[in-house]
Amino acid sequence: METLKKEAMNAIDKLPEAANADEIMYRIYVIDKVTKGQEAIKEGKSISVESLKEEIKSW
Repeated sequence: METLKKEAMNAIDKLPEAANADEIMYRIYVIDKVTKGQEAIKEGKSISVESLKEEIKSW
């Protein structure tokens, strides 16, 4: 697994040369959220789709 720094650098390298700071920060933000989601799944900190649907009904 790549380090966060390497993932961020790879994502930035794939952006067009004219990319602005907002685009760069958004890419890093998405990488962070996906990584945290994957960690949560590994730790069993997730719920099933069915449980989520039931929870949404109570909103």
